[in-house]
Amino acid sequence: MGGDHGPSVTIPAAISFVKREPDVELILVGQEAIIQAVLKKHKVADHPRLSIRHASEVVSMEDSIEVALRRKKNSSMRVAVTLVKEGAVQAAVSAGNTGALMAVSRYVLKTIPGVDRPAICTILPNQNDGPTYMLDLGANVDCEPQHLHQFALMGSALVSAMEGKPRPTVGLLNIGEEDIKGNDLVKHTAELLRAAHEKGVLNFYGNVEGNDIFEGTTDIVVCDGFVGNVTLKASEGLGRFVKSVLTTEFKKGWLNMLGAAIAYGAIKALSRRLNPSRYNGASLLGLRGLVFKSHGGADMYAFEWAIQRAYDAAKYDVLARITVAIAKLIPPADGRDAPIAEPGISEAGAPTAAAN
Repeated sequence: MGGDHGPSVTIPAAISFVKREPDVELILVGQEAIIQAVLKKHKVADHPRLSIRHASEVVSMEDSIEVALRRKKNSSMRVAVTLVKEGAVQAAVSAGNTGALMAVSRYVLKTIPGVDRPAICTILPNQNDGPTYMLDLGANVDCEPQHLHQFALMGSALVSAMEGKPRPTVGLLNIGEEDIKGNDLVKHTAELLRAAHEKGVLNFYGNVEGNDIFEGTTDIVVCDGFVGNVTLKASEGLGRFVKSVLTTEFKKGWLNMLGAAIAYGAIKALSRRLNPSRYNGASLLGLRGLVFKSHGGADMYAFEWAIQRAYDAAKYDVLARITVAIAKLIPPADGRDAPIAEPGISEAGAPTAAAN
């Protein structure tokens, strides 16, 4: 039900994905009557691997975290995440309110022991025609060095599982490669990462700059959520800008149009590589369950990619790998995790996914 477009995008994407992957089951979480109507429209109302879980409420893009947690306890977002907690599904995918999704997921699932804060991680394209994993992308605006250290460990476990790299390289985003550059957060984080490298825990490359993200200098780039979110939005905007400029220029005159026709194959490949939709689907790392966040404005193609990310994470057992890595490397200081408290409330087979 979430995102800017809701079921008109999420359900067709789910239908397309379930037809493409014969071993997946999808539970569509939301207002049953609306979901059934869209399924009937697409003539798949009786699809054996598509089922519905009714949720009477919807978290809007404008709702505050308090509203999502305290007032809308039967929202599609919360029901989907609860299905992960109960083990009914292996992952949840949502295009809804990012802050609400993070808060609900953290409250319902709790964090892995040893992890103070979950982080948002996604992939960006690079010149090596491979992915650069980057985190955090907005979950934690203010961070301490130990948080970035944890992000590096979680990112390393994720890339190891998803890309088959036993020792992926980790770069710390900075304004220069030199150790003397950067603020106190970056300098102190670098000390922790270097110590982890010397122990063989991490493959720390060192400081990297913004251009290194797209050059593929390292497999993973670590930063705080403020820097990461700005970088992500700027890169997405640049990709769309380049595509728009190329389209406009090739339409200016018959010579340009002829050139475009001749270079059609290269232009199509360029558009594909720069299309932000191919990289949709950010994982919320550090939780005791797999939750993936799609862009709110995602179209059907982009949302299907988000489902694909969740499917792959479940298939490659990413959660177990991260949990083991964190347990080995960062035992919780007091033997407890760091749950988020709900306002006003005290706490007393085949891959499946829940999409809301």
